[in-house]
Amino acid sequence: MSTRATAPSAEQLAWFKSSYSAGNGGDCVEVAATEAAVHIRDSKRSDGPVLHVGSTQWTAFVQMAARS
Repeated sequence: MSTRATAPSAEQLAWFKSSYSAGNGGDCVEVAATEAAVHIRDSKRSDGPVLHVGSTQWTAFVQMAARS
């Protein structure tokens, strides 16, 4: 028996669009956070692939991007 939680499906996640996405709708990224990971997808392809990264890695990415 496994006690490991299964990852939620893309439909189960609460997605929000990045405030840094272009206003013309062409360059939009959406993210959804859970306790275990941050999920990233292209808003134009909501049924497409989803990238999953750990919370620690996402925090490091955001901190590095903010310095740019």
